[in-house]
Amino acid sequence: MYEHFFQCPYCWEEISMLMDPSISSQTYVEDCEVCCNPIEVTPQFQDNELIAFEAHDIEQ
Repeated sequence: MYEHFFQCPYCWEEISMLMDPSISSQTYVEDCEVCCNPIEVTPQFQDNELIAFEAHDIEQ
């Protein structure tokens, strides 16, 4: 598993998420560990290294 730290797009706190680097491109929703709001996460891996990462709020 790969741990990545970033700022929550809602509360701006630094959080981390564990991602599976064996899947090269993925998009999923995970809640912020601080404010519990849903974040759409899109990581991209190449050779088990993170090459791109996006985290967006989900407008509800």
